[in-house]
Amino acid sequence: MGRSCRPNWMSKQLREGIRKKQKAYREWKKGRISKGSYLGEVRTCRDKVRKAKSRIELDLAKGIKTNSKRFYSHINKKKTKKEEVGPLYTEDGMEVKDNLGMAQHLNKYFASVFNKTSEEPCDDGGMINGNVDMEVDITATEVEAVLEQLDGTKSEGPDNLHPRILKELAREIASPLARIFKQSINSGVVPYDWRIANVVPIFKKGNKSDPGNYRPVSLTSVVCKVLEKILREKVVKDIEVNGNWDELQHGFTKGRSCQTNLISFFEKVTDYLDKGNAVDLIYLDFSKAFDTVPHGELLVKLEKMGMNMKVVRWIRNWLKGRLQRVVLKGELSGWKEVTSGVPQGSVLGPILFNLFITDLGTKSGNVLIKFADDTKLGGIANTEKDRDTIQEDLDHLVNWSNSNRMKYNSEKCKVMHLGINNKNFRYTLGTHQLEATEEEKDLGVLVDSRMTMSRQCDTAVKKANAILGCIRRGISSKDKEVLVPLYKALVRPHLEYCVQFWCPMFKKDEFKLEQVQRRATRMIRGMENLPYERRLKELGLFSLAKRRLRGDMLALYKYIRGVNVREGEELFKFSTNVGTRTNGYKLDIRKFRLEIRRRFLTIRGVKFWNSLPREVVGAKDLSGFKTKLDKYMEGML
Repeated sequence: MGRSCRPNWMSKQLREGIRKKQKAYREWKKGRISKGSYLGEVRTCRDKVRKAKSRIELDLAKGIKTNSKRFYSHINKKKTKKEEVGPLYTEDGMEVKDNLGMAQHLNKYFASVFNKTSEEPCDDGGMINGNVDMEVDITATEVEAVLEQLDGTKSEGPDNLHPRILKELAREIASPLARIFKQSINSGVVPYDWRIANVVPIFKKGNKSDPGNYRPVSLTSVVCKVLEKILREKVVKDIEVNGNWDELQHGFTKGRSCQTNLISFFEKVTDYLDKGNAVDLIYLDFSKAFDTVPHGELLVKLEKMGMNMKVVRWIRNWLKGRLQRVVLKGELSGWKEVTSGVPQGSVLGPILFNLFITDLGTKSGNVLIKFADDTKLGGIANTEKDRDTIQEDLDHLVNWSNSNRMKYNSEKCKVMHLGINNKNFRYTLGTHQLEATEEEKDLGVLVDSRMTMSRQCDTAVKKANAILGCIRRGISSKDKEVLVPLYKALVRPHLEYCVQFWCPMFKKDEFKLEQVQRRATRMIRGMENLPYERRLKELGLFSLAKRRLRGDMLALYKYIRGVNVREGEELFKFSTNVGTRTNGYKLDIRKFRLEIRRRFLTIRGVKFWNSLPREVVGAKDLSGFKTKLDKYMEGML
C-alpha cells in the first residue's frame, strides 16, 4: 500500500501486526499452527485497528470546533464519488474537461462580469470636501495581536506565506511589519503581491457545466489581510464617529446576524398580518454584486462619508490594477485584470460593499432590510394606493442600481403574497414582471406564504440526518467522547440555525426535530436501551425544546440589555405595571390574533422572561446571564 493511500490511523506498529496476522494465516493453511492460534492473531489485530481508529476519531472530535475540515477530509476519503468541477461548456458548445482548460475558461467568465473602470475621484493631496488627511499610526502591539489570531489551517495566498508560519513568528515579525504597514498606508503605495489573487471556484448549485454556477473565492496575501483587519477597525470607528452607519444593514456588522435580520423584518410582517392586512414581500437579488461594484463610485462615497483621505488613497490603490488567476488542481490560468468589485475572500471587501450600498433605501414607510447584497422589501398591500407605493419603492431601487452601475438578477427577484385577501398584484422591476412564489430561501431559512415554518423544519431535519448518516458511516467509534462533540458541532447547528426566528409552530414539527437528537444519542455505546431523558442526563445534553427556550432568553437579553439594544427598542416595550416582585425588566405582553404571531419571538418569549428572577436578568453581561440562566433551568427537561 502506497504511503499516500494509507488511512491516517495506519501506524508502523499496526502494519507489523497486520503482517503478523497474514503470516499466521499462511502458517495455518499449511497446517503448521492451529486455527485457534490464527484466530487469536485475528482478534489481536482487529483490536489494535479498532483502538487506532478510536484514537484518530477522538482527536478529530476534540478539534472539531476549531478545525472541522479534518473531519470532512476524513469522511471524504471514504467516498467513492468525489466532488469535481465541470466538465464545462463554452458558448459555442465545445466541451472543456482538462483542468488547465477549465481554469482558463472559468477565469475568462469571472472577468467578463466586471464593470469597466470608471472615473476615479480627484486627489489634490490635501483636504478633500473637508476630510481629514492624517497620518495613520499602526503599532507592533496591534500587528502581533492580529498575527496571533491567525488560523493556521487556512491556505496561503499567491505570495506563498502560510498563516501558520506568520502566527508562529508573530513576536519576531510584528515590529517590521508594523513599519511596512504604516509606510504603505501613509504613502498610499500597495505592493504588487497584495493586489493579486488566486481564485478558487466554488460550486453553488445548478448545472456544473455552467461557469455562472461557480463562485470565485479569492485567496489573497495573508500579510495584507493582517493589515486589512487593522484597517477595518479604524474604518468602522471613522464611520461610527461620522454617523454614517447603515441601520438597515445586518451583514458583516458587529452584533448583527441573519437571525437579527429575519426577526427585525418579520416582526413587522407578522404584526401586519395579525391586524388583518394583506402583505407583499419582494426578494431582490443583485447580479454578481461583489464583483461589479464600480471602484470610482465607491471611492467617491468613502470621501463623502468623511473617511481619512490617507485610508481612501490606500483603498484606491489596493483596488487599482488588481490581477487574478484561477487555480484548479494545481493548474494555473493566465492572469486577468480586475476592473471592478471588492475581492471575495478579503477582509475589507464586505465592509466596503456595505458602505457602497448604505444609501440604498426606500422613499416610503415600507420595510426594507439588508444582509450584505440580499435585500427584502415589504409593505401592506390592502389598497391600490398601498400597492402603488410598493411599486414606487421598486422603481426607486431600480433607479439606484442604474445610477450606481449595478444590476438586479431579474430572474431571481421574486414576490411573495401573504394574507387571505391579497390581490396578488403583479409588480415590475424595470421592464421585468416579477414572478410570484409560494416559498423562498431567506438567508438560509425556507419561508413560505403560510408562515407555518413546517417546510423549514423538514429541511433542517433532512440536513441534520444527512450529517448524522455521514458520522454513522464514517466514524467507527461509538464512544460518547467522540460522538457527542461531533453531534454538537456538526448536526445540532442545522436544527438550531436561526431557530429563534422559525421556532416550530406545531407539535409534529417539534417531534421531528427532537427525533434527530433521540437518534443521535442512541448511536452511543451503552445508551441504546436507556430512556431519552436518562440519555440526555448521562451525556450532559438538554432537550432541543429546552435549548430553544434558552436561546429565546439569550436573544431577549441581547435585545434588552446587550449588543442589540437599539433594535430591542423597536421590538419590545417595558411594562408600566412594575411591582416590587418583578425582575426589574418586565416586558409588556401584547395581544395577538393569529397563531403565527403568538409563536413569534417577541410574543412567545415575553412570559418566560418576565418570570425570571431579578438576579438572573440583572447579570452584568451575556456570559454571566448564561451561567445564571442555566442554573435556573437545571430542573427543566
